Amino acid sequence: MTRPLPRGGTFLLAAIAGTAISNNYAIQPALTAVAADLGVPLSVIGLVPTAALAGCMTGFALLLPLTDHLAPHRLVTAHLIALAATLTLAAAAPGPVPLLAAYLLIGAAASVAAQAGNIAGRAAPPGHRGTGVATVAAGMSAGILLSRLAGGALSDILGWRQMLLVFAALALLGAIAAPAFLPRRRPPSDRSYRTTLASLPPLLRHHPQLRRAVVTGGLWYFAFNLIWVALALTLAQPPYSLGPTAIGLYSLAGLLGFAALPLTGRLTDRYTSRTVITAAMLAAAAGTTLLVTGLDTPPATALGLALFDAGCFAAQAANQSRVIALDPERSGSLSSVYLVLYFTIGAMGTALAAPLLNTIGWQGTTLTAIAALLLAAALGRTGTRRTP
Repeated sequence: MTRPLPRGGTFLLAAIAGTAISNNYAIQPALTAVAADLGVPLSVIGLVPTAALAGCMTGFALLLPLTDHLAPHRLVTAHLIALAATLTLAAAAPGPVPLLAAYLLIGAAASVAAQAGNIAGRAAPPGHRGTGVATVAAGMSAGILLSRLAGGALSDILGWRQMLLVFAALALLGAIAAPAFLPRRRPPSDRSYRTTLASLPPLLRHHPQLRRAVVTGGLWYFAFNLIWVALALTLAQPPYSLGPTAIGLYSLAGLLGFAALPLTGRLTDRYTSRTVITAAMLAAAAGTTLLVTGLDTPPATALGLALFDAGCFAAQAANQSRVIALDPERSGSLSSVYLVLYFTIGAMGTALAAPLLNTIGWQGTTLTAIAALLLAAALGRTGTRRTP
């Protein structure tokens, strides 16, 4: 059994998760400048976010299970050093191929964000697992939410290469702090790493609750990507015709989701994960309903997006707590399976956003998202009665 985190350990993990995951998104506002600097078409540099996502999913599949085998202070430190090194390589990239290769590695190293959540849940004191996971989820959400804003601002002030070096320095700071705050005890395991990887697919067969968590989480992540991609496409077209900066400001509505996560953790610890998931999905569906009638009233749109984001973020924190609780000693492996499939289902929402928008319009697209959220709420009710 992993010893509880020392004072400040959970907050350090939250900071590490936020700064690590932000590297998958921070360069996006600067892609035009990157293309001009390297002298290549934007369509080529546009593959950078895809490379980061592919690397991150590879990290979930191959590196997240390492939390079942290695001492947290060593594992997190090594990943942050690797992240800093790959960011430095990206900053020095002379062309698109080295940059894309570097971003595959950056995405893989950024999966330390998921390791941080797993460590926080496993090392939380009895009855506080939900709070620990939600605290790290709040840090991760803040990183995702603010990464584009920070990346764009730093790129304007310093240049995109120097911006990457700033993020590399943040990763090194985390690597310096990790040994002082994270557990030094190696998790008990009678399996080799190779055996652990081979055992990942059967976990779905052995744990019905894991299958349910995957489907439930995948539904709201499908809806999440569907709404946000369709929203950006809709606002960029007449009659709105907004620019990238104005569209990006709508993402600030997600601050409510960030603020709601600490409360989510306490509610998960006090009640059950299924209760929190159901309530969160109903809130997200209510927020999406505000978006159905159109986007002509910005305050109503902002409120709808705030409720939508808060519901999805809260449900994800509760669902991850439920996954960890299935078998804390194998929580890295369970989380690996969960997150790989979660992101795969969510990617379908991204891929279908434009075709659905062209076929059934904004209202039809939002109604599709509502249907997914309500189905997730119904499935969430069938979970375990208590998350230990």
